[in-house]
Amino acid sequence: MKILDRYILTSYLKTFFSVFIILMFIFVLQTIWLYIGELAGKDLDTEIIFKFLLYFSPKLIPLVLPLTILLTSIMTFGNFAENYEFAAMKSSGISLQRAMRGLTIFIFLVSLTAFFFANNVIPAAEFKSINLRKNIAKLKPAMAITEGIFNEVGNINIKVEDKSGDNGQYLSDVIIHKKGPRSGNFTVMKANKGELAGSTDSDILSLILKDGNYYDEIQPNDPGKRRDKPYAKSYFEEYTINIDLSEWNDVDMEDETYRNTQGMLKISELRQSIDSFSTAYNKQVESFKTNMYSRTGMTTIGLNYEPADTTTAEIGDSVLDLYSTQQAAQIAGFATGSVEAALSHLNLKKNELKANSKQLNKFEIALHEKYALAVACFVLFFVGAPLGAIIRKGGMGLPMVVAILLFLTYHFIGIFAKNSAEDGSLSPFIATWLSTFIMLPLGIFLTYRATTDQGLFVIGNFFEPIKRLLKKAGITKAKDKTE
Repeated sequence: MKILDRYILTSYLKTFFSVFIILMFIFVLQTIWLYIGELAGKDLDTEIIFKFLLYFSPKLIPLVLPLTILLTSIMTFGNFAENYEFAAMKSSGISLQRAMRGLTIFIFLVSLTAFFFANNVIPAAEFKSINLRKNIAKLKPAMAITEGIFNEVGNINIKVEDKSGDNGQYLSDVIIHKKGPRSGNFTVMKANKGELAGSTDSDILSLILKDGNYYDEIQPNDPGKRRDKPYAKSYFEEYTINIDLSEWNDVDMEDETYRNTQGMLKISELRQSIDSFSTAYNKQVESFKTNMYSRTGMTTIGLNYEPADTTTAEIGDSVLDLYSTQQAAQIAGFATGSVEAALSHLNLKKNELKANSKQLNKFEIALHEKYALAVACFVLFFVGAPLGAIIRKGGMGLPMVVAILLFLTYHFIGIFAKNSAEDGSLSPFIATWLSTFIMLPLGIFLTYRATTDQGLFVIGNFFEPIKRLLKKAGITKAKDKTE
């Protein structure tokens, strides 16, 4: 390795590792901030909290690594340009491409490492972190209560609008569906406030509800009386529900049985899952088509109704004219009922197929993300390096602002595109690669501008065509006057 390549690579690596550690520390702090409400005050061991952060950290690499490469490239090449080191290189006949050659090889190796990391380490960390969170949720029921959705805790389904308190024990706008020996949600309670109370040594968790209503739909043994829909309701100022947690507290924190997430899978497993999901989805659609056609009754109508002889019968505007009045009325009633049943079934099946399609799209997005991370590292290097040479400013000031703006643009485009792809409004392939494809021409443009010693934007270039047109118009007028 030549002295110049060693010098450039050493300067880049010093900045690279410094920026990576700082950004990783910032994102880990953000993780702690996001989950502090679930971890603090839950009597968890330090080892479990450390494991939680350790398992969650690899998932931050797809955010930290591209931003690190972009910021480091801008800072390093900005320092070279600001200190006139590039000018010295160019005076010695060394071009920008030659100066970037050693770093290009390094970034290529980083991209390969990122691909290996995304395919092996991140799925393993995702598997560990999700299973650990589920085990913690079983051990500490307060963690299992997520705001805004129904959560199963013991023998109840509970939904809360908001949690507060040091341990999340204070609840507001509580709705409870209480389970019983009968199947169905017949007992509903609604309270303005609630509180979780209990001891770590006890297997009983007390849920204290305040200022609420109790509704119980009574199910008589006599089916005839059920049509009257009898019920009982009452108002309470305070109502206590005791939940048995004896089975919950016997939790193995090393249990790793949950595997149903696309982030846990490698490329080979994702491809296999996509194939199996696609096959099952297509079979489901074909079965649905057949089922919907059989629901119309067209396959059996000839067995129950005999049409008149078409050679002698007078055919009107409707096919029902082929049948007698009684049969036509029966067919019309049957058709109306079939349509209503088909519409109801169609709405249910529509939601089911939409959920399956969304899950399939998530698998495809997860597959392309592993490749996109490696390519994005390479592309962002060719955005940051020439940009740093153009702006000629090092340090943490302007380069940091420019890098964050570019990265936020790249990141938000990716987020919006992936959300659209999950709903099926955009192809998963296009959604995953869209932000990288947008940055690619920008990298080519900046590399060309930096290689040809041009600024980022030359204002004169915008007005030059206008000046030419004005000058040409002036010459034309002068010629007309001469003639």
